[in-house]
Amino acid sequence: MSILVVTGTDTGVGKTIVTAAVASLARERGSSVAVVKPAQTGVGETEPGDLDDVIRLSGVTTTFELARFPDPLAPAAAARVAGLPPVSLDLAAARVTELAASNRLVVVEGAGGLLVRFDEEGATLADLARALRAPVLLVTRAALGTLNHTALTLEAMANRGLDLAGVVIGSWPADPGLAERCNVADLEMLAARPLAGALPAEAGGLDRPSFARTAHAGLAPVLGGGFDATAFRATFRL
Repeated sequence: MSILVVTGTDTGVGKTIVTAAVASLARERGSSVAVVKPAQTGVGETEPGDLDDVIRLSGVTTTFELARFPDPLAPAAAARVAGLPPVSLDLAAARVTELAASNRLVVVEGAGGLLVRFDEEGATLADLARALRAPVLLVTRAALGTLNHTALTLEAMANRGLDLAGVVIGSWPADPGLAERCNVADLEMLAARPLAGALPAEAGGLDRPSFARTAHAGLAPVLGGGFDATAFRATFRL
C-alpha cells in the first residue's frame, strides 16, 4: 500500500489534473486506487467537484470527498462562513489510512496550497501528510512568478520533515514563452532533481483514452509514466 499527497503552489495550478493522471496510470497498471479530497470548496451541493473530473479523466471511481463548502475560500474560512463543521484532520487521516489498507494507492488531493488551513486551530495539508507519513507531490505553474511560490513551498516542506515525491508542471502551454522555458531549469534547481512531469494545458479536456496516453507521456517513471525530463527540455531552445 502507498499514499501520495498532491498539493500545489497555489489554487488553479492543475492539482486535479495531476491527481487524475497519477490515478489513471495506477489504474492502467491494474492497481486498486482510491482518491480522497479532504475539502472541496467553491462548489454547491449538487454541482460537480474535482473528484468528478478525476472520475471522468481516469476512470477511477473509488473516490471520497470528506467535506464540501459552497464558497470559494480556504477550507477553514469556507466552513466558518457556511456555518459548517471544518475538516477534521484526525478523521481525514483515519479515513485515508483505512483506504490504504485495501488499496494499492491512495491519492490525497489538497485544496489550495500546502499551508492553507483546514480548521481554526491551524491544521493544514502539511499536517495531514506528516500524520500519514506520506510523500508530497508538488504541482507548480510554468509561468512567471512560479519560482518564488515553489521555493517557499519546498522550504515549508523541508521545515516540516516532509518528503518530496517530485515537482510537476500542471499546465504546460502549447507555445511556451521565454519565462516558461527558463523556469524549467530553475524549478529543477529548486527541487534538486529533474522534473517529475509536465502535463499539457489542454489535458483536462481530453477523452479518457487520450488522457491516459497524455498522463503516460507527461509523468515520470517514479509516478508510473514515461516522461523524460532531458528529452522534454530538448523540445525547446532558450
